[in-house]
Amino acid sequence: MRSIQAAACIGMAALLAACATTDSDHFYTLNGPAAPAPTVQAAARPVYIEMLAVNVPAQVKRKELVVTTGAGLVDMLDHHRWIGPLADEIGHALSLQVSAELGAIDVYRTPYPAGAAPYRISTNVQRFESVPGQYALVDATWSVRQVGSETVLTCRSVLREPVGQGYDALVAGHRAALAKLGSAMAAAVRKGPGAGC
Repeated sequence: MRSIQAAACIGMAALLAACATTDSDHFYTLNGPAAPAPTVQAAARPVYIEMLAVNVPAQVKRKELVVTTGAGLVDMLDHHRWIGPLADEIGHALSLQVSAELGAIDVYRTPYPAGAAPYRISTNVQRFESVPGQYALVDATWSVRQVGSETVLTCRSVLREPVGQGYDALVAGHRAALAKLGSAMAAAVRKGPGAGC
């Protein structure tokens, strides 16, 4: 009987030790500006934007964080994940940044008043690189066109933010890069698509 109890105790201790070493899950978001947006005065007429669905490379279109660990080597981090689809996270972060800087309303997939002419913003992320302890990079081609106008502004932004150690720092780097991208988009809307990048 004592040997059975001893075996049970040893088994329980091994189980507790295994549980103690199991990695816990961490969830990250890109939503929200990395820094406070500039204060804007309310416009006489509301500014409307449509932040269209964002395209991201297939390699990073997953819940897990994908990090570069060497030349041609990447790791998918099972216990470090985005809280939502990466494309949605990027789109929401950009929408919040542009809306905050312009005092605008994002009416994507939402009815808007008759006579309003929203600025349609399209984003195609070419690269979304995460190198722990080194940098976070967002390379995106994007365009702005006001509904009803044939004038389209197409730009490319390559934003590389240095990051410290840890995945929190890596995510913060991507948030900072997206805040700068959103600021560039807001400036394009403010100047008008005919003004150039």
